[in-house]
Amino acid sequence: MANGLQPNQTRNLKDSCRSRPGLMLSRSCSLLSVSAQCRMRATAQTQADGGPSSSSFEFSGGGGGDKADDAIYVRAPSPKPASASDPSSVTMPMAFMTGSIVGKRFYKQVTTREADDGNGWTVMLDYRTLKTPSKRPLKLPTLALAKAIAAEWEYQQTDGIRPFTMPLMKLACTALERVPLTRPKIIEHLMKKFNQDLVFCRAPEDNVLTSDVHDRQVEKIDPLLNWLKSEFGFQPVLYSSFFGGKQDEGLIKAIENLLKNTDDCELAAIDAMAAAAHSLVIALGIFRGRLQIEGAIELIRLEEDFQVDRWGLVEGGHDLDIADLKVQISSAAVFLALSRRI
Repeated sequence: MANGLQPNQTRNLKDSCRSRPGLMLSRSCSLLSVSAQCRMRATAQTQADGGPSSSSFEFSGGGGGDKADDAIYVRAPSPKPASASDPSSVTMPMAFMTGSIVGKRFYKQVTTREADDGNGWTVMLDYRTLKTPSKRPLKLPTLALAKAIAAEWEYQQTDGIRPFTMPLMKLACTALERVPLTRPKIIEHLMKKFNQDLVFCRAPEDNVLTSDVHDRQVEKIDPLLNWLKSEFGFQPVLYSSFFGGKQDEGLIKAIENLLKNTDDCELAAIDAMAAAAHSLVIALGIFRGRLQIEGAIELIRLEEDFQVDRWGLVEGGHDLDIADLKVQISSAAVFLALSRRI
């Protein structure tokens, strides 16, 4: 029998359990204990034989026999065996896009090389080619961008790979995976927020509490609005309502056509900068070379910096917001510049 007992032993056990309920509980506990010990021994034996373990990295070979395992798939532990169709690659987990630590550093050297088809560049972790979370080759358009992403991987410490220190890698995965599949939705979302753009909202001039903010907006933001008019041929509409206003249809169409003509890396960078700045116009200013990183950050924080100058900076609040904004805008701007073929 499956439980290792003979039929007569089973009948005797059942009779004893009916007459002595306590015995049934005791024997059940004993069986559970034995079962648990067997599972622990099996798990230990599996791990000793090179099977699945609690590590974030799963090693799988590309063939049978004594061939060494050299394919690494970096992802959450799975009860199913990982496939190993490509024995010379390393695939990033989906957790990479969320920012959690994905595992210890498993490589020693980071290099770059030209893609096999000669179209683009890839990053190598030792002898393994880096792939995206969807197991697509991380094929980058320029050598400069590949070297920058390689530097992010080289920076990682031995105790863990921290995706939040790798903004260029995250943007590259977005450009290669998300943008091609959701390009129309990304553009639709950007245009939906365009009428409520940060630079179109103007503080009331006739209010003593906001007149100083208005003057600073005129000084800092109006040059960008003048550039927008000269670039696209339409005068932006300014408003003082939190609900926004309505821009000229010609301006909306011109901005939408510009976004449609971008490549995947450009759209990924514009989307990231617009989300951080709450302003598509500022993102386009960086994209077209009208704004530098420092100038863009100054415009984004114009109203808040005015309040900080008046009431003071809150440590652990304003300073962290500033640092986070600098990382988001700078990384997207650098990604945009490095992805362009010169």
